[in-house]
Amino acid sequence: MAKLTKKQKEVAAKFDKTKLYTLEEASALIKDIDTSKFDATVDIAVRLGVDPKKANQMVRGVVSLPHGTGKDIKVLALVTPDKEQEAKDAGADFVGLDEYLDKIKGGWTDVDVIVTMPAVMGKLGPLGRILGPRGLMPNPKAGTVTMEVGKAVSDVKAGKIDFRVDKTGIVHAIVGKVSFDAEKIKDNAKELISTLNKMKPTAAKGVYMKSIYLSSSMSPSVQVDPKSV
Repeated sequence: MAKLTKKQKEVAAKFDKTKLYTLEEASALIKDIDTSKFDATVDIAVRLGVDPKKANQMVRGVVSLPHGTGKDIKVLALVTPDKEQEAKDAGADFVGLDEYLDKIKGGWTDVDVIVTMPAVMGKLGPLGRILGPRGLMPNPKAGTVTMEVGKAVSDVKAGKIDFRVDKTGIVHAIVGKVSFDAEKIKDNAKELISTLNKMKPTAAKGVYMKSIYLSSSMSPSVQVDPKSV
């Protein structure tokens, strides 16, 4: 068995891996046990009692985090010329259409979110094999396929994120940075959990919110008591 480093021993002494913490306790603890030398991202992993293979148990949606993600989200707006200025004014990092479609065909995906219009979706279909695996394909349910391009870009920049349950029944999402106050991390995580609770599929039976974990880029996971949220 590998020996623990000095830092790992210090971290291990600060919390109990077997304990269920309240969301407030976990939000403060995740700051205390992070050992990174950079502003690490804080992630949440929520295991749901659903079967993602069944269409009536798929959980997918969007949530606006009250304090944003703390990450500079790079947005590409694939729009027609009449919508370009609207996208630029809203803060889109890249704006255009055919030239960016060609770049994506060539393998370029250096963005976090793509916002587009219904009329453009036909051109994006052939790029599904590139955008899909990277989670970049725009989706009406996520609010990234819309005629209100400016609002969509502004929402994403302000901390609106989309989420979906993966094939193992877990929802992964960013809820802030280690530099955030513990209260802000808690607020963001609570907003996501509350949104997930409202989206419980009627077909899902038994315990819905099975487990919740908070972690940072360089920390162990802290288990949150679902009943405390």
